[in-house]
Amino acid sequence: YALYTPFPDLKAFERRLTEYIACLQPATGRWRMILIVVSVCTATGAWNWLIDPETQKVSFFTSLWNHPFFTISCITLIGLFFAGIHKRVVAPSIIAARCRTVLAEYNMSCDDTGKLILKPRPHVQ
Repeated sequence: YALYTPFPDLKAFERRLTEYIACLQPATGRWRMILIVVSVCTATGAWNWLIDPETQKVSFFTSLWNHPFFTISCITLIGLFFAGIHKRVVAPSIIAARCRTVLAEYNMSCDDTGKLILKPRPHVQ
């Protein structure tokens, strides 16, 4: 005796959406950690670079050469942004926002985990 579900397609869509967003979470967490570590390294290197009295006395490129930790971490941070890390750390939010845009036409929405939200039908008078 099968249990009838009124909207099997919606249930399947919701299940797949939540599965997809949940699958993105581990990779998103790793990218966030990488971004945090490189940002802290860059900030620490920048602080050491700025408080060094030699920085004011030598040329810009010589000061960068004298502070390889800052130079390498800054180049790494710039490279990560060119590689799209800013999109990877918010990928689940981007997916959810795009789904909300599409679902709005069907008087639905979804939360950040992918659970569907059915809105009441507007009354036409």
